[in-house]
Amino acid sequence: MTLTLKPGRQEERGSETPILIDQARYPQYGRYLDELVPGQVFEHPRGFTFTTTNMLDFARTFMQTNPLYLNCQYAREVGFPNLPASPQMVFNVTLSLGVQNDSEKAVANLGYYNVEFLRAVYDGDTIRAYTKILDRKDRGSEKPGIALLRTVGVNQEDRVVLQYERKILVGRRGDRRPTTPATDFAGCFPTETALQLELPIADEVFAGSLCGPDTYLEDFVVGDIIAHANGRTITEEHMALTYLVGNSHPLHFDREYSRSLSGKMSGEPIVYGGLVFAWLDGLASRDISERAVWELGFTEGYHTQPAFAGDTLGALSRILAVESAHGSGAFGVVTSQLIGIKNVTAGAALERYGSELFVKENSKRAAGKDKIPDKIFEIERRLLIPRRTRDH
Repeated sequence: MTLTLKPGRQEERGSETPILIDQARYPQYGRYLDELVPGQVFEHPRGFTFTTTNMLDFARTFMQTNPLYLNCQYAREVGFPNLPASPQMVFNVTLSLGVQNDSEKAVANLGYYNVEFLRAVYDGDTIRAYTKILDRKDRGSEKPGIALLRTVGVNQEDRVVLQYERKILVGRRGDRRPTTPATDFAGCFPTETALQLELPIADEVFAGSLCGPDTYLEDFVVGDIIAHANGRTITEEHMALTYLVGNSHPLHFDREYSRSLSGKMSGEPIVYGGLVFAWLDGLASRDISERAVWELGFTEGYHTQPAFAGDTLGALSRILAVESAHGSGAFGVVTSQLIGIKNVTAGAALERYGSELFVKENSKRAAGKDKIPDKIFEIERRLLIPRRTRDH
């Protein structure tokens, strides 16, 4: 079917149409705690098509050094059919697609759990996202409650590329305007139950000279602590970058909204945490993930303090485990703890706080300890990394 319209002259209508103030509407997006019902499923709007251009722009903006996300020839030599999108980009986009439905009213994102990257995303792939409300904890009418969400991202073939859980802190609606209803979802919530990861990785040694010499599996020893060299100062660019990945929470780009809040959240827009995570990943990449062929996932991640334009990020990593990869003698799995700090160098933070940097902030109150004001993020991640000497 072809739609054919005959264009006509546009007439000015404003002066002759009555102004009806009582018909004004105030659309509201996201959900308050009492509007998040366990078992409820959202099919999120829009979707996002990945292109080589936006994939390369993201990798460079967030200081990624792994050539797998920067160099098409290298990606093919590794075994991928083309340049894959960085996992950080896939994660940021998938999370952002859900904000309009599930967390645009949230006060804070409390944590990431059981994040698994199951398939690569390439140029031309279109990702859509779904979220299921798993649980809701009401802490009383005077306090925000906690909602546990499960989100999956699927490609144009309806195959799951990413799945994760997160907790959000969100208040009750009270006497505030109701939110705009989401589209009714009549389908089945996508799920990936067979967690067998299949990667198109070549057996032969590949392009080693494009990566640092000390980023093979054998170079990581449990207990090692790496204070990553560079920092990254955030400017007001973060507001545009937030919407570039599709995040619609006004806390990150609307100064009037931010100033209307009370407490430590009031003032300038807060940097979207997914961007902070991506910069920390990039700052660590030369020392940790430059040679990794896959980000298996991450868990127990928290934003422990907000970041603002003008803050300078720094990163440290601690090696937690070095293990063989099941089914392959050519690769192993490195588990590390990534720590984010602000307005202090990694070396200075390690000297100032020592082992306390690596103690989970959420456990400090019960232990009678103070939280570290310079620490803004912590997470555990698992990377698939080739051996220097391969067992066949």
